[in-house]
Amino acid sequence: MVYGALDIGGTKIAGALIDAEGRVVVRVQRPTPARESAQAMMAVVTAVVNELAACPEWGALSCLGIGSAGPVDTFAGTVSPVNIPAWRSFPLVEQVRSHPAVPDGVEPVLVGDAVAMAAAEHWIGAAKGAANALCMVVSTGVGGGLILGGSVHSGTTGNAGHIGHITVDQNGPVCPCGARGCVERYASGTAIAAHALESGWTPPAGLPATAREVESSARAGDARALAAFDRAGRALAAAIAATAALVELDLVVVGGGVSQAGDVLFGPLRHHLKSFAVLDFTRDLPVVPAGLALDAGLIGAAAAGVAASGLYRAGAGATGPMTT
Repeated sequence: MVYGALDIGGTKIAGALIDAEGRVVVRVQRPTPARESAQAMMAVVTAVVNELAACPEWGALSCLGIGSAGPVDTFAGTVSPVNIPAWRSFPLVEQVRSHPAVPDGVEPVLVGDAVAMAAAEHWIGAAKGAANALCMVVSTGVGGGLILGGSVHSGTTGNAGHIGHITVDQNGPVCPCGARGCVERYASGTAIAAHALESGWTPPAGLPATAREVESSARAGDARALAAFDRAGRALAAAIAATAALVELDLVVVGGGVSQAGDVLFGPLRHHLKSFAVLDFTRDLPVVPAGLALDAGLIGAAAAGVAASGLYRAGAGATGPMTT
């Protein structure tokens, strides 16, 4: 028996088959055509499913979870990712369900990608055993998922914990979501690279202007690159402190592509958090890297499929592999 998973983000569309212990058996990935048409986007999803279905393990498929950048609507089965303009109320579950390789009786289950990451980290990752945790994805966008009272808390539509769209600067730049000063406009990989470029940083000859190249420059001591990561860390710290004040947290887990920068990101984040998290019950909040690196979204999406009978409905507790 294997669990199927799709992880759809602004940079990549990945698919995997996961075993009952949360291990990735098969993994495939393709770039996201984020600025192309809805049909082009869906064609890549279809290609990923085709590649998974060609694997012998597909014959043992028992469920299929989909983690997508949000907002999502888990009841309607639709997605409207901020960083994928062509998908607005896109019927992703219906489209995947209609794929000829998806077996009868396997109903695709939708969850926000950051909620999926939180579920995975709580199952077998850095948040295992935590009663109250915030798990964040810092990548092309910024998202989050909450563990409250020992269970994933996804909210009515599956968007609880959407920390990337907390305002941290009332006079800040307009976000693609329509609000001003969102965390995502400061701390996403795209925002880090854009700010570094605006400050006069240039990538090494022949290389793209990405957060990874900014990270390399920061490690080499480039002041403009370091400032871009400091700005990101400050925004993340402000949002984390606000979340901790609202729900009381034991732990914060940060994953996603930008988190792979390690201390280049975590150093300023932890430094600024001391200035924002000053109340007794928010002070000294541990902030740790994700334990599952870049596979957390896939593992969590698979777990969502297993736990579909209740986990992602308002007020329901964890079941199946989500129980810790």
